[in-house]
Amino acid sequence: MSTLIFALVRFGYAPLMLLGINGAGVALAAAGANKLWLLALLGIAVAVSFTAEAVLPYRADWNTSHGDTGRDTAHGFVNETLILGSVAAIPALAALIPGDGIWPGSWPFIVQVLIAILVADFGITLAHYASHKIAILWRFHAVHHSVQRFYGLNGLMKHPLHQTVEMTAGVTPLLLVGIPVPVAAALSLAVAVQLLLQHSNADYRVGPLRYVLALNEGHRFHHLKWAGIGDVNFGLFTLIWDHLLRTYSYDPHRRFSSADLGMAAKPDYPSGYLAQLAEPFTRHGTVQPSPEATAVLGAAEQAKKA
Repeated sequence: MSTLIFALVRFGYAPLMLLGINGAGVALAAAGANKLWLLALLGIAVAVSFTAEAVLPYRADWNTSHGDTGRDTAHGFVNETLILGSVAAIPALAALIPGDGIWPGSWPFIVQVLIAILVADFGITLAHYASHKIAILWRFHAVHHSVQRFYGLNGLMKHPLHQTVEMTAGVTPLLLVGIPVPVAAALSLAVAVQLLLQHSNADYRVGPLRYVLALNEGHRFHHLKWAGIGDVNFGLFTLIWDHLLRTYSYDPHRRFSSADLGMAAKPDYPSGYLAQLAEPFTRHGTVQPSPEATAVLGAAEQAKKA
């Protein structure tokens, strides 16, 4: 029985989240259901995520709190509220934009949602990429890279200002072309589900789709703590833009532990919620590469050239 359960989690967890939870969200949004369905489905998604991590963890020690559960819950609550709030604000924001937009409202609803996902993915990927290259953005994005374990709540463990930057980059193009509120609602659920999957500690598999979808197998490489080494796999929903940007990286034989995560340049990065909110505004907020990080990056570059 346990072997069957493990197999169900390994091969069924991702389809359940991507097709089941998101599919239910698309159906309810298309039917014009009350927006409270967002909260209900989000709650189910979180419960499924933690269950999968408990049944089949990638690392058992990542299921144990590192003194971060309360902090991550606070980050998750604030940032998910921002996502849901942005959906509620769409009618008011749309009123500020002249014209009716060019959104293909007559197309099948599921196609509209997929278009929204691809457009948002492009904007968020570019904002994420820029956050590793521009110092002022990195100050805020560094909060996310201070994690010491990989599990579902990490996805929303972000400074709220950086969360706003990413969401603005992803949603603004959609607002300009007149995205309908129901489509935006389905998109917001898809973002939350994707963040749970992308940072999950569940040892699930998606086969060859790991080269296309931005899930946990590939995203762990993004969290490698040495400067420059983790500048890969920026996508939220897909890795399409990473392939085009030449920032894609994956090694099926690589295993990760907490020693690989965090920031080598600043191992003492604040771990408390309020301290993390304040850190980007301090004079120490910009993290410079340490000699260790520079040496590792240099060795990696030499290995690429060999």
